[in-house]
Order: sequence, then structure tokens, then C-alpha cells
Amino acid sequence: MRLLVDSHVALWWLAGHEALGENCREALAGADQVLFSAATPWELAIKRASGKIGFPDGLVAELTDSGFEELPIRAEHGLHAADLPPHHADPFDRMLVAQAQMEALDLVTADRSLGAYDVGLVDARV
Repeated sequence: MRLLVDSHVALWWLAGHEALGENCREALAGADQVLFSAATPWELAIKRASGKIGFPDGLVAELTDSGFEELPIRAEHGLHAADLPPHHADPFDRMLVAQAQMEALDLVTADRSLGAYDVGLVDARV
């Protein structure tokens, strides 16, 4: 199984947050590959700069030290994200859906609205 984590899942994993369900933890630990999008540190840095969230410096290093791999954003990802149906307005989430679809990844998220897209989902809360 190859997984792409949503931004909140990346933070929950690093923090050992109780919101991350046991089945999800097992899926992440047992996956063949766990990736995080280049959009994740970008989104989280924007939210941190606006004061919405906090996290320590070194996010990317912590994720890679946890065994997660960075998934770069390619131009094709951007074009695909723009062509997605307007089920979700958040451009970062749309990018994750596009990347998951194009790279044959299951998306690990607590955002149930992403289920409107043709993408495999792993419920982060279960």
C-alpha cells in the first residue's frame, strides 16, 4: 500500500496526537511507502505565519526521519488539480487529490468531503 498523508495527518503523526486512529497508525506503519506532498510544508507554513497553528522548525526533516518521503509537485499535478470537479475549494486539498489520483496513492485524511473525488481514502480518525 502506498499512502499520501494530508497536512493534519502529518502533524498528528509527528505529535503522536490521539486524534490519529489506531487503524490509521497501523496502516501508516505498515505501508510500503508513505509520502507527503510538497504542498504540505507550504500549507502549514502559511498557516503558521498567519498564527492559525504552530509547529517547530524542521518539519520536513522530522517527516523524512519518520520514514515519509517527499512527493514533489509537477506541472501535470497542477493542471490535473485545476480540472477536478469543484467538490472542494481548498487548493492544497485539491493538489493532494490530484497527486493521489495521478500517482496511484491512497489519501490519508480526516476530511470526509474528499470522498466526493475518485480517490482511495484512509480515514485518519479510525
